[in-house]
Amino acid sequence: MTITSPHLGSPSVWTDARLLYALEEVVETELNRHLKVAKDWMPHEYVPWSDARNFPGLFEDGEAWAKEQSQVTEVGRIALVVNLLTEDNLPSYHHEIASLFGRDGAWGTWVHRWTAEEGRHGIVMRDYLLASRAVDPDKLEQFRMSHMSEGFESDNRHSMLHSVAYVAFQELATRISHRNTGHQSGDPVCDRMLARIATDENLHMVFYRNLLKAAFELAPDLTMQAVRDVVVNFRMPGHGIPGFERAAAQMAIGEVYNLRIHHDDVLQPVLRFLKVMEIDGLGPEGRQAQEELGLFLGGLNAEALKFDEKLAARKARMAARAAG
Repeated sequence: MTITSPHLGSPSVWTDARLLYALEEVVETELNRHLKVAKDWMPHEYVPWSDARNFPGLFEDGEAWAKEQSQVTEVGRIALVVNLLTEDNLPSYHHEIASLFGRDGAWGTWVHRWTAEEGRHGIVMRDYLLASRAVDPDKLEQFRMSHMSEGFESDNRHSMLHSVAYVAFQELATRISHRNTGHQSGDPVCDRMLARIATDENLHMVFYRNLLKAAFELAPDLTMQAVRDVVVNFRMPGHGIPGFERAAAQMAIGEVYNLRIHHDDVLQPVLRFLKVMEIDGLGPEGRQAQEELGLFLGGLNAEALKFDEKLAARKARMAARAAG
């Protein structure tokens, strides 16, 4: 259903400002729901402090880092660094959404609450990595400086609807990446920590997904076009991390995040919940966007099938070598 009013105007003249105003009540409702179900937790309670010891530097008893000091797997190590460096750019993310959504009213309250919750993730991950000696601390800091010095600019900063659509998928992608990293890490402590983070990310996804649902009711054609654009051009916020492409390839092979996971566990759950492909009554541009989205998903699934076959063949080769 398309909603119009003499104050907000018709769908043909929706602006970011009008949409922000029209969705304010939905944001307040979702914010209140979020605050009721979100649970505070203490980052320091998830860190194995008893495993910690000094590094070289100011301390005479400092022990140099070595890969053998941690039980974390190689793919777990790679994914942990990517995930943490992504979280490290929180100042840039905050600037982006605060500039787009504003700092007043329910929108502003959500922006600050989201930032505070995301801040915990970077804190606990870094403390875990250093205390457990899962990664080289010098390289981690060098990567952080390089990544943060570049900052972050969203591909969707030009449009409020595109931004809401993006974070609805991106928050779920982050949740899946954290959860799979924990499963593949080889360390139960790491798995528990990332499960706690993933719970937060899932609640963030629900907030934005429900907001996107309301946007479809207000401006279905524009929202469909935004979803089409976001899905077709989707990339994770950490794409600017040094060596990201190689790390992403290793994470794909390690089944932390790959085409199959992206299609089945990220895109499809959100699209099914919103019943995006079932929406009717769209105008010409909305219908075209819906059709193009369907075609893209079909092509993505075909690419995922090819990846599945390659991954299965690789596993078979590795099993044969191990047996021989």
